[in-house]
Amino acid sequence: MLVNTLSRVFLHNENGQDIRLADPGADFSKEDVRNFYANQYPILTTAQVRGPEIKDDEVVYHFETKMGTKG
Repeated sequence: MLVNTLSRVFLHNENGQDIRLADPGADFSKEDVRNFYANQYPILTTAQVRGPEIKDDEVVYHFETKMGTKG
């Protein structure tokens, strides 16, 4: 029996393009990963994490932000 470990990938959409964010560590929860990258991408502080989704032998999580307009 062969067991494969799937790597985690986190996607953040910025200006219509998905940015792949590497997994900083297997011991990080998905919320910990969001907080880890929030220093580089401040919009992630309010992002929801959607997933996991298995795609091409990877476990994919999406950071979704809801940007509203004032007016």
